Amino acid sequence: MLILRCQIVRWSEPNEILYNAAVLVRDGKIVDFGPSKDLEERYPQEEKLDANGQWLMPGNICAHTHFYGAYARGMSVYGTPPADFPQILRKLWWGLDKALSEEDVYYSALVCLMDAIRHGTTTLIDHHASPNAIDGSLDQIAKAVEESGVRASLCYEVTDRDGVARRDAGIRENVRFLQRLQKGDNLDGRLSGMFGLHASLTLSDETLRKAREAVPEHIGFHVHVAEHSVDEYDSLQKCGMRVVDRLSHFGILGPRSIAVHAVHVDAQEIFQLSRTQTWVTHQPRSNMNNGVGTAQVESMMRAGIRVCLGNDGHSNTMWQEWKFAYFLHKHANLDPRRMGADQVVQMGVYNNRALVESLFSGKKVGAIEVGAEADLILVDYHPYTPVTEANLPWHIIFGMQESMITMTMVAGKVLMLDRKLLTLDEQGISEAVLARVPATWERYRKLMEQKG
Repeated sequence: MLILRCQIVRWSEPNEILYNAAVLVRDGKIVDFGPSKDLEERYPQEEKLDANGQWLMPGNICAHTHFYGAYARGMSVYGTPPADFPQILRKLWWGLDKALSEEDVYYSALVCLMDAIRHGTTTLIDHHASPNAIDGSLDQIAKAVEESGVRASLCYEVTDRDGVARRDAGIRENVRFLQRLQKGDNLDGRLSGMFGLHASLTLSDETLRKAREAVPEHIGFHVHVAEHSVDEYDSLQKCGMRVVDRLSHFGILGPRSIAVHAVHVDAQEIFQLSRTQTWVTHQPRSNMNNGVGTAQVESMMRAGIRVCLGNDGHSNTMWQEWKFAYFLHKHANLDPRRMGADQVVQMGVYNNRALVESLFSGKKVGAIEVGAEADLILVDYHPYTPVTEANLPWHIIFGMQESMITMTMVAGKVLMLDRKLLTLDEQGISEAVLARVPATWERYRKLMEQKG
């Protein structure tokens, strides 16, 4: 396919914008790009897509999400409103995850992936939990990924909070799914896996040892780290070490592992995350919603940590995450000079794509260059001020909206065109989920009543 007459944002380093340009896509990859007139003459027989002046750029990446949380939208939390994050876990998430059936796991993933396609998010790194539907749950999500056409990395959340049997089932589910991938059943490279852990506060030393022993060294862990200060105090009480030190002691950190949030880490923990080359993901919308504080993202990046952007299960509108990151740090520090848009781009583009490349066997994503995966979006943006390489980040934060995305492509396959989803039946899936949710909410309510 030859995508013609577009303004190309390459996200090269340094970034380059090509005006009135074209991209040639074959076999799922970018094989040529340049002036539109030149490529049209060079490839006259190619199928053509006229972008009519829209902006062509790589699809967005979400470095941490929770598909299983989709049914929480609009749900009433049982009892009195939670007063802090530990109560949010007990009153909402640790009841909702138990209410999910195998089919709920599949459909919650589908609705999240519809949202991702519609809003130009082409790769997502998911962290799953469904304590009453563990076995095969990652296959259910993988089925949704296959049908949607997106790129995703999956894992199951191991925890001690539901007993030894379920802990062991979670370990087995991670190992089984990783073995499936190792055999080549990976949707032609669109699927990868990690080993999921909840957080230090729900993990015993025995569980951390079992997790480390369950998988080879080259497999990374995906774990929540110090999202709230309770995680740090729990770790200190258990073993006299802070969370990052504890995870490092058990071999959980490293260049393929993701530490999610890291809001309450101290200077030594920042050094340890940097030393071990562990990835950190920042989720500003979630941190604000849960009232847990603001991560020291700028300090982490100065220390050499590769900080990425995720959404923690919020809508897959990653430019919204960019905007919240841009504003949150200014507000929290009472200083409009903090967190420049260039730093947001470093997280949301360059660090996110480096993380994905590490998880998908070196596949080149998130850039328009020869040999890169054709994960692309078209944006119908009509600026009234000039757009340059220097000011593009601010145009995205203050001008571009996900509603302007008209086309989404992954591995050369068009998943949405002219804002119409092509791989998923949006109306049918929405109706099926709408019919299922009341029963899931009722199971949640009964579970919470039993807990008192």
